[in-house]
Amino acid sequence: MSAMIRHALCAMAATAALTAGTATATLLGTAVPASAQQGLFSPAITVNDRVITGYELQQRARMLTLLNAPGNPEDLAREQLIDDRLRMQAAGEMGIEVTEEEIAEGMAEFASRADLSAEQFNQALQQGGVAIETFRDFVRAGIAWRQVVQGRFGGQAQVGEAEIDRALTPQGGSSDVRVLLSELIMPIQQGNADEVRARAQRISQLTSTSQFSSAARQYSATASRENGGRLPWRNLSELPAQLRPILLGLSPGEVTDPLPLEGAVALFQLRDIEEAGYTAPEITGVEYAAYFMPGGRSPESLARARVLEQRVDRCDDLYGVAKGQPAEVLRRESVPVGDLPTDMAIELSKLDPGEVSTAITRNDGQTLMFLMLCGRSTGAGAGDGEQDRSQVAMSLRNQRLSTLADGYLAQLRSDARIVDQ
Repeated sequence: MSAMIRHALCAMAATAALTAGTATATLLGTAVPASAQQGLFSPAITVNDRVITGYELQQRARMLTLLNAPGNPEDLAREQLIDDRLRMQAAGEMGIEVTEEEIAEGMAEFASRADLSAEQFNQALQQGGVAIETFRDFVRAGIAWRQVVQGRFGGQAQVGEAEIDRALTPQGGSSDVRVLLSELIMPIQQGNADEVRARAQRISQLTSTSQFSSAARQYSATASRENGGRLPWRNLSELPAQLRPILLGLSPGEVTDPLPLEGAVALFQLRDIEEAGYTAPEITGVEYAAYFMPGGRSPESLARARVLEQRVDRCDDLYGVAKGQPAEVLRRESVPVGDLPTDMAIELSKLDPGEVSTAITRNDGQTLMFLMLCGRSTGAGAGDGEQDRSQVAMSLRNQRLSTLADGYLAQLRSDARIVDQ
């Protein structure tokens, strides 16, 4: 989530003007009618007799919108708050109490992922109409759950030397799920945000592949638009982690809810899904180069990008292109897949080394990103030595804890009494 937070905050000042407005004044001011207050703070959901109010749902959805979380923010807010009630109940049954100091440290750590102090992060949220208490409750539930998981499963998550050896040895792969998708990514520019979001909402209701392809040809900014947005078969494990659960929830023909990206909105239609017999090892990291060109997606900028694409064959070639220009026009990084912004993760997942995407913009659509994939890495680590072994052990332990935690939470949900009021 850290990458989404970091890049969502870049656009938060503009978003705040849209989201804070009347709603913030109404919620935080003093002119709210008594009847409206009563309805807003009345129980909306009960989870084992623990109440979730309409205000909490509204606040969590607003926070998720500011953080650019993929999916429908209202639906996601409901699921997260139900899970948080179950997490806090489990913590209470184990006698776990999160201290104010732990909450403050957790808020500061979360904010640091966006290169902000806790105070700056809280101020940005408040400008977007999100109360500090909403962020505080979110962090508190996360800390409590981490302590629950460590207490219940810490002893079951130990990793043996043989497991580390296997993780460090290049493996082939195993059976995997493959998906056949169509994509539609629409840029958001100054003055058209509401129009693009409304159009995306309409397209998300389509179930016809031909109608979706027609919309992709008309509105999409990606190279696949010429093919109606149709993408080839792809292993689910090759796609950004944020997309996988969303796509698995679709039936063929269905379209995702609009997914907010930085400066764009994305939709994906599932055309088919199958169990494949083999897949390569999971991609854990990517190396990419991004060359930033002024002019956004203007015809002139796109023409320059096409010329540049013919000149460069690998990421090293971009150093010559950027020579003599400010250092910030070229960025080259090797990062874990999970740290990529969602829009970059989507585009890079479609490329082979040396291939280029010009679908992404930055700076409110004023700068075109010439994005090239340099290479991918697989497995838990590529180096050697005790440091690598300890990193692999930690990764394997965290994966095991995550699996045990997910199973326990699913059990709590299955046993819970969840009632919509």
